[in-house]
Amino acid sequence: MRQIVLDTETTGLNPRSGDRIIEIGCVELINRQLTGNNFHFYVNPERDSEEGALAVHGLTTEFLSDKPKFAEIADELRDYVKGAEIIIHNAPFDVGFLDAEFGRLGLTDFAKHALKITDTLVLAKEMHPGKRNSLDSLCERYGVSNAHRALHGALLDAELLAEVYLAMTRGQNSLTMDLGENSRAGDSDAVLAIPVAEVIVLHASGEELAEHENLLDGIDKEAKGACVWRALAAN
Repeated sequence: MRQIVLDTETTGLNPRSGDRIIEIGCVELINRQLTGNNFHFYVNPERDSEEGALAVHGLTTEFLSDKPKFAEIADELRDYVKGAEIIIHNAPFDVGFLDAEFGRLGLTDFAKHALKITDTLVLAKEMHPGKRNSLDSLCERYGVSNAHRALHGALLDAELLAEVYLAMTRGQNSLTMDLGENSRAGDSDAVLAIPVAEVIVLHASGEELAEHENLLDGIDKEAKGACVWRALAAN
């Protein structure tokens, strides 16, 4: 399974009023493992950033003046994301800017070049209703260090979001084997289930059990004593 965690920085908040992308950063996950095959460009937006946006990302017009224009990186970006699940925090914002940039070039909407778009903000709100679910808040909640994040940067934020996403979804692994390029969505032969009798069971060490208990303590505290795992263990 190939996933791309994506983030952008922009000149402002509204692509319909002419704001542009000035940085795009992507990190690749294959089977939930970071590959190091990243995609990162600063982009010349051909306009100044709004004062509020500049305070967030710190990318000046002078710094961006010799960087490639979006038209120069569009094909490489399309090839990079082709067929992958795209993971974005507050996806409508980034996708809106990407659609605007693609539209200027006469290209179809960004989502049509990917397998699907997953919004981690929507996922976080479902998992933590009523709580703050900004990227910084999620980093704190899941123990992902963002101490080196003085200003927003697309590649850095994509790397942080990848760690957060893996922590948020760590229980979603499946005991199946992908058959690779011969598999097709909806094909009953696309995945091969491992017979239960052939699954090798490795029992947790004392150190791992202690770490598990510490994790449950945190969940129990977060859930105010309503941790399902603790309730099941008591029955």
